Amino acid sequence: MRRPSWLLAYVACYVAFLYGPILLIPLFSFNAAPQASFPLRGFTTEWYRVLWSDGRFVEALGNTMMVGLTAAGLATLIGTAAAYAEIGRPNRASAVVSALLRLPILIPGVIIGIALLILVNLAGLGPSRGSIVLGHTVLALPATIVVMRASFAALPGNLAEAAMDLGAREWDTFHRIMLPLSLPAMVSSFTLAFLTSFDEFIVAFFLAGTQPTLPLFIWSQLRFPKSLPSVMALGSLILLASVLLAAAAELIRRRGAAHAAGRAAPAPLVPQT
Repeated sequence: MRRPSWLLAYVACYVAFLYGPILLIPLFSFNAAPQASFPLRGFTTEWYRVLWSDGRFVEALGNTMMVGLTAAGLATLIGTAAAYAEIGRPNRASAVVSALLRLPILIPGVIIGIALLILVNLAGLGPSRGSIVLGHTVLALPATIVVMRASFAALPGNLAEAAMDLGAREWDTFHRIMLPLSLPAMVSSFTLAFLTSFDEFIVAFFLAGTQPTLPLFIWSQLRFPKSLPSVMALGSLILLASVLLAAAAELIRRRGAAHAAGRAAPAPLVPQT
């Protein structure tokens, strides 16, 4: 069936409106003029050199990597356990816990930031990198649980039952059968959780002390017009890294799902002659 021309035009305008401004960021990051305007003055990589020579950027990048890797690891471990409890051993308690852990995706970031700020102050932690790790773990949990739930649900339910019938304990069944089959999904969950932490601003704004993350560093630099070219250079690098990591996570998830389905499929019956 042929699609109407107006529908194709609408989709083209929508895509241009959504992604056009994003594509302008790397374009102006190579502009020789410090102003983000047309016509372009020439090609240069000076703004990238200025960015990497800024000690504040290097410190913010280190904070972001530390927070992101730690939060992604914690979110993946908790999300995997919660998803397996809900799918592998379904009951009302596991369903409620899983629902509560997915709830932050529905709560505004400002509310989560204020609530966590009150919590860390009551706990004596105060705004710090550890507090940001806690906040980003909470924000990343919904993505990890959704991915792992889908992975465990796609596996045949009789795998665990067959292993237990053969004498395997539940822990052995989990870490020798279910986890290896879901390992690609865990890698995908970790990557998505890291991206969630890497780009997050609102919660980090409430919980950061004297150790800002990259989004906070960008926010602080936007007040100075002369820093705009370096900010666009940083935005281009973040955009490239986000696209590559998201694509890699989806590729690993798809290959892992296909591989798990192939391993879990029953062997064809061969008639005896």
